[in-house]
Amino acid sequence: MTDIEGKIIAITGASSGIGEATAELLAARGAKVVLGARREEPLRALAQRIGPDATYRVTDVRRREDVAALVALARERHGRLDVLVNNAGVGPISRLDALRVSDWEDMIDINLKGVLYGIAAALPVFEEQGSGHVVITSSTAAHRIVPTMAVYAATKTAVNVVAEGLRQEAVPGVRVSVVSPGYVSTNFADSVTDPAIRAEIAKGGDDIGIAPAAIARAIAFAVEQPEDVDVGEIVVRPTVQR
Repeated sequence: MTDIEGKIIAITGASSGIGEATAELLAARGAKVVLGARREEPLRALAQRIGPDATYRVTDVRRREDVAALVALARERHGRLDVLVNNAGVGPISRLDALRVSDWEDMIDINLKGVLYGIAAALPVFEEQGSGHVVITSSTAAHRIVPTMAVYAATKTAVNVVAEGLRQEAVPGVRVSVVSPGYVSTNFADSVTDPAIRAEIAKGGDDIGIAPAAIARAIAFAVEQPEDVDVGEIVVRPTVQR
């Protein structure tokens, strides 16, 4: 037995990268995972690979009703929800003077509002149960601001602030954790709309990025702690990242 075994864990952005690795690790350690992402085919393939304890629903975190339905699916299938991993995120970064306003809106809608929608869906359930755990995938960008990442970093800083506010307000039994990755070898660069910056980010991921499984292990560490232990934030970056 582990402190993860038997837990009901919903994960957004589960179809690839950190979300996929997290689903696989938590399921291997005995959790029943409920998977959400925008792309159905990868979700279905992941659920089939994990086995009968995995369920999924196409989920666009920009839509509050989609996130609420993912939480509802967990309760319908398993009777409760123990952990919500707010992992969905995008990073179409660019210089501010490029005025890629639609990209700014996507980052705000997915990285920040998507997390708030997750909290809105899960928190009443957790308060009713008297237990629950909100885990948020943030970024080292919240700690070090660099050119091209102003809006992205703002969304990640914002979710860190929301997480700390929620931690202080939460009823006893409800925990809040933030995991902040640095460079990770994922398809993160695919969301970057500026070709030059996309190539630079992809190269950074290829050259120094760590495996998504490293972030999954950090999430698992936060989840597996005893109920009286609340892990506030874990920062995980490549050894060579500055």
